[in-house]
Amino acid sequence: MKLRNRIVLLGFGLGAVAAARLLARNRREFDFYGKTVLITGGSRGLGLVLARQLAAHGARLALIARNGAELERAELDLKPYGREVLTVVCDVTDQDAVGNMVRKVRDHFGSIDVLINNAGVIEVGPMENMTIDDYEEAMKSHFWAPLYVSNAVLPEMRERRSGRIVNISSIGGKISIPHMLPYSASKHALVGLSEGMRNELIKDGIYVTTVCPGLMRTGSHVNAQFKGQNRAEFTLFSIGNSLPFSSIDAQTSASQIIEACRYGDAELVISLPAQIATTVHGLFPGIVSDIFGLYNRCLPGPGGIGEAKVSGRESQSMLSPSILTSLSDKAIPQNNEG
Repeated sequence: MKLRNRIVLLGFGLGAVAAARLLARNRREFDFYGKTVLITGGSRGLGLVLARQLAAHGARLALIARNGAELERAELDLKPYGREVLTVVCDVTDQDAVGNMVRKVRDHFGSIDVLINNAGVIEVGPMENMTIDDYEEAMKSHFWAPLYVSNAVLPEMRERRSGRIVNISSIGGKISIPHMLPYSASKHALVGLSEGMRNELIKDGIYVTTVCPGLMRTGSHVNAQFKGQNRAEFTLFSIGNSLPFSSIDAQTSASQIIEACRYGDAELVISLPAQIATTVHGLFPGIVSDIFGLYNRCLPGPGGIGEAKVSGRESQSMLSPSILTSLSDKAIPQNNEG
């Protein structure tokens, strides 16, 4: 009887906690209409898909990227939504440039309500062909840049006691992926930064969401950088990034990210394969490490172009582009990745 009573009490307790969390989540609901959303890496790929959906929600948009021509095309893409769009050319790894950019956005819109740290770089190749510069570039893009932009927008968010920050990390920020070591290491750093920011900023009414997508069909594979046996690396990367059972489309991902931001969720892991992988890794990290070690033996070895790097567009092969990569290839023109 005592054991049964304890089980019943435990059930009631867990139910009460779940109900309280749901109530708190609903109370945090955020309306994007008329709000200013700043998106780094907003000219193409996931950033542009997010911009389209946020424009449909009535948000005003500040799109940040390094390429002015890409920003112009993105602005034209968003015109049918009838929302105000400001584009700013900025290298977000430059702290002074970030300060100037944020002042320009604030002067134009008056406030910044939501920040989405989305800008990033992807580099693929064996550890033997990675250089210290590769690690530094990844850390600048995935750790320092989100920190610079967050610090620049936080004073006004603290003053209002309101704001949302979304940090786009990766499944690579949960599990280190072979042949993506600089990327994974820097995305791990971003996960730690983002989780710590949430813990310290809730008291100020600011909700930080850490997003860890799995493979996503944004079309960005052609702009990723490849080293070593670059054609073989690109072939494997682009096929995995396109198959429907291993990847998810950018539109679905963007919808999930916006909903997580709307309710101020702490974390979002996107795609079933990524959710399974993170769960198994949390329970059995040694086994997952052994599996990835075996997987690494199947990947192309060092050699080829060595430490040099070229884009996916310059690394095409007989199998990529092909029917195996058709889903991701379709996303290239759709998401301004061409």
